[in-house]
Amino acid sequence: MAKFHIKKGDKVVVLSGEDKGKEGTVQEMLPKAGKAIVEGINVVKKHKKPSATDPQGGIEETEAPIYLSKLMLVDPATGEATRIGRKADENGKLVRYSKKTQEIIK
Repeated sequence: MAKFHIKKGDKVVVLSGEDKGKEGTVQEMLPKAGKAIVEGINVVKKHKKPSATDPQGGIEETEAPIYLSKLMLVDPATGEATRIGRKADENGKLVRYSKKTQEIIK
């Protein structure tokens, strides 16, 4: 499985597209598609047909997946978008770090 620059629960900013500049939290990663679902980003309307469980039906708003290349991690220390690097910590385990502040990202 490939390693990605963001993980579930990370705060990210959108770099391009309709939602450019908006921030949100990653709710779900879709690694095979190279996409992520981000809270409040790429919201689409889905028409629901009435059914036994939902007799009313109607129009439902939901977040659609967005390509990972359009997302950049927000540095927890500064609150700005930053690139990510990987380096070994004192235990020899690979950890992510901010290229701007050189701080390890949990």
